[in-house]
Amino acid sequence: MKYFGTDGFRGEANTVLTVEHAYKVGRFLGHYFKKEGHQVRVVIGKDTRLSGYMFESALISGLTASGADAYELHVTTTPSVSYLIREENFDCGIMISASHNPYYDNGIKIINGRGHKLEARVEEQIEKYIDGESEQIPFAKREKIGRCHDYSSGRQQYIDYLKGIPSIRFDGKTVALDLSNGSASVMAKEIFESLGAHVIVQHDRPNGTNINRDCGSTHIETLQGLMYDTGADIGFAYDGDADRCLAVDDEGKVIDGDHILYICGKYMKEQGKLKDDTVVTTVMSNLGLYRAFDRLGIRYEQTAVGDKYVCENMMEHNYSIGGEQSGHIIFKEHAVTGDGILTSLKVMEAWLKSGKSLSELTEDLKIYPQLLVNVKVKNKLAARLDADVQNAERKVKEVLGNSGRLLLRESGTEPLIRVMVEAERDDICKKMVDYVVQVLKKKGHVID
Repeated sequence: MKYFGTDGFRGEANTVLTVEHAYKVGRFLGHYFKKEGHQVRVVIGKDTRLSGYMFESALISGLTASGADAYELHVTTTPSVSYLIREENFDCGIMISASHNPYYDNGIKIINGRGHKLEARVEEQIEKYIDGESEQIPFAKREKIGRCHDYSSGRQQYIDYLKGIPSIRFDGKTVALDLSNGSASVMAKEIFESLGAHVIVQHDRPNGTNINRDCGSTHIETLQGLMYDTGADIGFAYDGDADRCLAVDDEGKVIDGDHILYICGKYMKEQGKLKDDTVVTTVMSNLGLYRAFDRLGIRYEQTAVGDKYVCENMMEHNYSIGGEQSGHIIFKEHAVTGDGILTSLKVMEAWLKSGKSLSELTEDLKIYPQLLVNVKVKNKLAARLDADVQNAERKVKEVLGNSGRLLLRESGTEPLIRVMVEAERDDICKKMVDYVVQVLKKKGHVID
């Protein structure tokens, strides 16, 4: 599609994504959900980016001009929007965020009435309206013009919901939180303290331009430093809109999404809460995770990269947990989207119930070395279908056998071929990746 990718309409504010775009998105959504005798209601949240105010105003203008009522959550997390849509029967929700991107980017994530990402067919209709390729939408008149409501209470409703999820208190534990100067700044500390933890926070003072800047889940080393300096028992880092979470254990090691799936999947199986003893992953999950699951008798599904695809698989089969290496983890009993704060609460529960240290919980999970190289190419499809490239792919897979794997795929949004190899040693990864890249170069696919 032209504007919408796998995670909404995203780009640099007022360059790629403009206020005119936002206004038209609001106009379309306010009209799309209209039906006789029904007042359209749309809930809106945003992260801490400077441009969020601008896009919020534009979206509300479009919605109310089409006759819809807008409910402002103000600064909040993406999963809170999804939760409130389902709990309060909103027609849809909008989250203004570019997730882990720098502050000058922003995005419009549209969430449907079931709390999931909006269907691609509707996004296509929005794109046509933006480009003037569909019928004009009439303006609401007189008493039909929509209203705007302050809905800060909805955010507190969500906070209270999260507080009630853990089955154990965190008394006596010191938790370090890197809040990324983003959405988690308005709620994470309160939630952990209410459960008895001593909380140490950093990057909790957003100013509109410091979101994700050398902090949060994309800069996990800053949390590792905080853990070292304070001696905290465990640490969690979120991204800008708090729909993903990474952790640091008592030895200072990074606990990524694969570790979290292992810890929580094993715990849920022991509790009898792992549907069909199955965890949903993407094709990027580490081979070591699958080996560990095999030893535990846990089955696994693999989807395309993207929490959207993980969610679709989980909903289709009613699986309990799924996620990505990046820390997008979905716990179906509690949410239908990745939720960073919820994830950290579930990790706390699994850890404390085990009676072990967090580092001990992952002793049996051996993460294989992994190397990913993005190769810029002239034509993704031509490169991927090249007979010599496919032959190189076969050769690498034969060499690796059961001790590693190669993943060769096209980027969904950029002119890239992604070459990823997992193997028992770093030098093997590099050798195999270099071999495939050299074939791509030799055949003239690579842009210098």
